[in-house]
Amino acid sequence: MSVSEKSLGELTKDLVGRRKKALGMGGAEKLAKRKKQGVMHARERMEHLLDDGTFIETGLLGEASVNPADRGKTPADGKVTGFGKVDGREVAVSVNDFTVKGSSTSATNSKKVGHVRKYATECGMPVIFVGESTGARLPDAMGSKGMGALLGNDITQFQRMRDTPWCAAALGYSFGSSAWLSCCSDFAVMRKGSTMAVSSPRLISMAIHAEVDLEELGGWRLHADTTGLVDLVVDTDEEALDAIKKFLSYMPAHNMEAPPTEAVGKGSGSEMENIADIIPDKRSQVYDVHKIIDAIVDKDSVFEMKRRFGKAVVTCLARLGGRTVGVIANNPLHRGGAMDTDACEKCTDFQVMCDSFNIPIVKLVDTPGFIIGVEAEKKRAPGRIMNFMNATCLLTVPTLTVIMRKSYGRAYVAMGGGRHSDDLVAWPSAEVSFMDPRFATRIVHGVEDGDDGYNEALSEIQQDIEPWDMASIFAVQDIIKPEETRDYLIRMLDVYQLRKTNGVGQHLMRTWPTSY
Repeated sequence: MSVSEKSLGELTKDLVGRRKKALGMGGAEKLAKRKKQGVMHARERMEHLLDDGTFIETGLLGEASVNPADRGKTPADGKVTGFGKVDGREVAVSVNDFTVKGSSTSATNSKKVGHVRKYATECGMPVIFVGESTGARLPDAMGSKGMGALLGNDITQFQRMRDTPWCAAALGYSFGSSAWLSCCSDFAVMRKGSTMAVSSPRLISMAIHAEVDLEELGGWRLHADTTGLVDLVVDTDEEALDAIKKFLSYMPAHNMEAPPTEAVGKGSGSEMENIADIIPDKRSQVYDVHKIIDAIVDKDSVFEMKRRFGKAVVTCLARLGGRTVGVIANNPLHRGGAMDTDACEKCTDFQVMCDSFNIPIVKLVDTPGFIIGVEAEKKRAPGRIMNFMNATCLLTVPTLTVIMRKSYGRAYVAMGGGRHSDDLVAWPSAEVSFMDPRFATRIVHGVEDGDDGYNEALSEIQQDIEPWDMASIFAVQDIIKPEETRDYLIRMLDVYQLRKTNGVGQHLMRTWPTSY
């Protein structure tokens, strides 16, 4: 019977049946297997992520596959896409359904993902990608017709103009597009036990004629410690989805509005009275800068990114007087705060994100400079340092810098020294010079530690590193007591906020690569 011969009731019944089939995903057996493993399926992930009753799906009945044998066997084509709300704000969402063809990428589901991404950009809402996939679907992608249908038809597929925040989760096997979108996103979270890589270990093993270990190929330790491609590692799906929601709570919905504000948490600032006690009297001793950050920002507001990568620097979102801020702080607990190429890359990425989404930056400085040597040069230290410098120079959001202790050499500038901040202040304990006084003493006076006259020569050099001379020529805007820091920064955020543009910066780095 043709459509024209069916009544509306019969056609509606047909629609209900098609919807039911699509909502059944890969079938009861596969869903039961996931449940036994304690792993959420795609629609459970969507339900956990979004506010109750807000999800409206697009492309539920999209399932066409190039391979005739797959026709009618790919419910929703392995990707659940649509729109919903997170904490009352609209978002666009794409959640991969691994029970359908391993959520492999096809021409049809690519259209679905492209649709929600396109309208997220045009309507001004964040995009969330929840990835778990095997990569491109075979045989759909094979041959010239497959390539012509699947790849290259959407020039904006991996284009990042940072119009709206992108978030991604790598859950389970995340090959192909799941890896690409994690690398393109402003925030990427990975569940332990997951693997994120270009291709599956089976394909790689065939290519290199050797077995490949999943953890070595793309495990969470690799991406958290070595590549820095993920911002956070968690134990469960639920924690991953909650992390995305928390990240978005700091972000504007799009780049043409200021970030949201929150009420100041009870007890905020209560630790400021004793903040100076955190820094040891002996200037060569180390301390954990996390304690300084926790004391300064609003209570329980710190959301750290890339904690295990580039450990000499801490980068985190936080709130200060209720405002979203990005904090970049040297951490002497690791290498004395000396910055390597990973730390430079981490700072660059974070500055680009903050500036793109109108988030003021607070820098807390205590670094002897950049790590030098043969290994640093092999890791392209000059290029990474200049990227960091360039990003610092291109910032258009308010930038407030506090020199707490050491600030030497080119790192002084990269970390906001000179006119590379809107406001630069120092604690009385600040040390500013071209290099570490111990090295300068050896070069200027030709004496080593233990030689006659070394202590006198070192004392002479150290007299010139205190902040008073900088203040006298207005190279710093002020010298403040450590316990005054929180109130000073909150007040300066009032002064330097972008009133003429309603808190919106110029976004000079909106096309900066997300991974390089």
